[in-house]
Amino acid sequence: MVKPKDMQQAEEIRLQGAIPELCNGFRLDKALATLFNQYSRSVIQHWIKDGRVTLDGGTEGQKTKVREGQAVVIRVPAPVVTDLQAQDIPLDIVYQDEDILVINKPAGLVVHPGTGNPDGTLLNALLHFDSSLAVLPRAGIVHRIDKETTGLLVIARNEKAVKVLVEAIQGKQVRREYLAVIISQIVAGGIVDAPIGRHSRERTKMAVSSRGKPAVTHYRVEEKFRTHTLVRVILDTGRTHQIRVHMNWQGHPIVGDPVYGKHRLYVPPAPSEQLLNALRGFRRQALHAETLGLNHPISGEFLRWTVPMPADMQLLVDALREDTKGHA
Repeated sequence: MVKPKDMQQAEEIRLQGAIPELCNGFRLDKALATLFNQYSRSVIQHWIKDGRVTLDGGTEGQKTKVREGQAVVIRVPAPVVTDLQAQDIPLDIVYQDEDILVINKPAGLVVHPGTGNPDGTLLNALLHFDSSLAVLPRAGIVHRIDKETTGLLVIARNEKAVKVLVEAIQGKQVRREYLAVIISQIVAGGIVDAPIGRHSRERTKMAVSSRGKPAVTHYRVEEKFRTHTLVRVILDTGRTHQIRVHMNWQGHPIVGDPVYGKHRLYVPPAPSEQLLNALRGFRRQALHAETLGLNHPISGEFLRWTVPMPADMQLLVDALREDTKGHA
């Protein structure tokens, strides 16, 4: 077991530098985002507004044009340490270094605290594993998957990694592939390009809506069964419940989905006992974040990880496969 790092007292940091030749004529905020590229431009803009930035000893606005050689000082505020509780919750760590962690999340684990889940989350577990994550937004969590969805998540371990990973996700530069068992036998894959927003009546649900944000989902057939299909899903965007909403909207709800799926048990005619038991016993959405690929936020090296389906989902797929063979 890896021991958590010791927390150090957070203090204000003083950054100093000079405007380089390549930034001559830039706006102040753009020049500083180039010079101190571990911080995002939006964060730097906040510091300029707060009077934390001086240019040749004086405060300026973010639109001020800078000249080569001008002296810059930034008083970086001490990071706000989260007061959320660290909890000893086991983590399945697939990869780790000084900058990132890659976690294989089990079913039933909420990613971060919220209504109805004040603790017992992945965030609480991360704070126990590495207490220095307390100074980062959401303890370095830069994306999430649903409570009952399993699979891979990347966690940033410093501000530079947070910035680069968030920008990579927003820029569609992170590869995320899922496996899902759908209640439908399809012959080919496709692309769903339909905006997703909050449901008009049920506010805890999402829905395809003209007022929603753009959402694009690619899917292809991995294996066909009698009345179900194992599909591989690749995300261009990462809207809340995106795969579940898009697949259901297409008429292909995910097995076991308690929110967007069918509300009754769906079985093929004359099912095998093995399949009947597998379907009756599967009480969550059959969705697994199998593959994650990204450029390392510091080294730039492309890294890729794959984790197999959890045992319950594999048993479901095996039962569907054997049932299909029995009716060939």
